[in-house]
Amino acid sequence: MRAWLILCCVAGLALPAAAHEGHDHADQKSLLPDRGDVAQRLPDGGVFLPKPAQRRIGVRTLPVAAETLPRTLELAGTVIMDPHRGGRVQAMVTGRLEAAGPHGLPAAGSRVRKGQVLAWVVPASGGIERANQAALLAELKAARELAGKRLARLRELADTVPGKEIEAAESDLHSLDGRIAAAGAGLSGRDALVAPVGGVLAASNAVVGQVVEARDLVFEIVDPDSLHIEALAYEPLDPGQVAAAGIAVGERVVPLDFVGAARRLREQALPLIFENHAVGAGLTLPLGQPVKIQLRLASTVSGLPVPQRALVRNQANETVVWVKAAPERFVPRTVRSEPLDGARVLVRAGLQPGDRVVVDGAALINQIR
Repeated sequence: MRAWLILCCVAGLALPAAAHEGHDHADQKSLLPDRGDVAQRLPDGGVFLPKPAQRRIGVRTLPVAAETLPRTLELAGTVIMDPHRGGRVQAMVTGRLEAAGPHGLPAAGSRVRKGQVLAWVVPASGGIERANQAALLAELKAARELAGKRLARLRELADTVPGKEIEAAESDLHSLDGRIAAAGAGLSGRDALVAPVGGVLAASNAVVGQVVEARDLVFEIVDPDSLHIEALAYEPLDPGQVAAAGIAVGERVVPLDFVGAARRLREQALPLIFENHAVGAGLTLPLGQPVKIQLRLASTVSGLPVPQRALVRNQANETVVWVKAAPERFVPRTVRSEPLDGARVLVRAGLQPGDRVVVDGAALINQIR
């Protein structure tokens, strides 16, 4: 009997314990795993980023503060040639290009002087035209030989011949010399392509032996110390409200001087002209380069300025910034912003003064999943 009781107790312990009504042992909450030093996206959309990982990717934050700053507009612009200091070299006649010196045709980026001969254009002419010019040249040479003999005879009879006849013969001889020179130049002459200004060749469309048509653009010259930009304003803009302007080139902002606005619309937009005459400004951007101009106006607006690089896009294509909520926790904030200058934007909604915004490493934090 005792052995049978012991066997029943052992069997009862081996069976799973039944849960009471309304209780399920599978529903018991498990302990959260230790994240350790692994960066990961949290269920609420935030990011857990340990300190070692922050140092590796170079995370840097700055507190934001409300400021009242001049209102800024962002305009689309294009780099154009300074019409006073730049120039174009075009062919005047149809012909074949030849090099102007032993070093060949100048390449793009070469410096040229005002008045320098960049290339020669040998005029192109048909066989019949050249034959007619050759025949005319032969007739002129024969007439010149007769005129020379006549002048020699008149000079021998200078005592009996009136002086006006000798002068007329000399005039005929000089006229024939000029006509012969002109006809000869038409057969073997060349048209020089001369640099109208000094500067740097922005473009060179010349190849030795190339045939060009009249008015073809062969060379384009820019002043290395002059930068001109044309922007288009699609909103009504009072030119008197323009206080300053600039463009972002890499990590620096190039200031621009406002020249003026056109009085005729182009594609329903008002063209605005800006310039910069600093040393090397013309070599900063190539002709035709599209740029974004930050235009500062006289009116003011309030908001929170943050660096442009702090703004990223989330999966919904919304503009967000990352805010440091704890030493190892970052949360995204959807913001509404407008351009401020070439390096900063003005946040109008979505942030509070004192928030620590990620200014370096925001793009890497945004990629953590």
